[in-house]
Amino acid sequence: MKTLYLVRHAKSSWKNLNLTDKERPLNKRGKRDAPFMGIKLKEMKLLPELMISSNAVRAKKTAYAIAKEIDYDKDNIVLTDEVYEASTIELLNIIKQLNQEFKSIMMFGHNPALTGFHNYLTDQYIDNIPTCGITGIRFENQWADINERSGKFLFFIYPKMYKK
Repeated sequence: MKTLYLVRHAKSSWKNLNLTDKERPLNKRGKRDAPFMGIKLKEMKLLPELMISSNAVRAKKTAYAIAKEIDYDKDNIVLTDEVYEASTIELLNIIKQLNQEFKSIMMFGHNPALTGFHNYLTDQYIDNIPTCGITGIRFENQWADINERSGKFLFFIYPKMYKK
């Protein structure tokens, strides 16, 4: 059995218009929400064996903040350009190439790709994964055998669920 956690990066800042899209950092809310969601994951005892992240600053910083809260060594996070602006099929190909020894993977990326990828993998439709939203998907087969609708929806959480 395999488990995939999809994490959309936390809220990013648009303050500095001279930065490229990849260079945009987290804003105040993003810096608050990322560790908060890490605490929620730890409470749920969801600790991935491998973390993969887009190399965009906002995704990387989200991954680092969550890693800190769940006691995952940030130096073991795989940062890749392949996740940035990836299509559903490109994300699927990344997953299919993973080492079969890993039972649980957490991937940090961007919308609309992550929402589309979630909807491709499960029959549980999500209209939008908001910033710092996380979905969990379980598979009965190996990473290489994952295909459309082969995943079982486990959960969908996001910061505003917990804020009054």
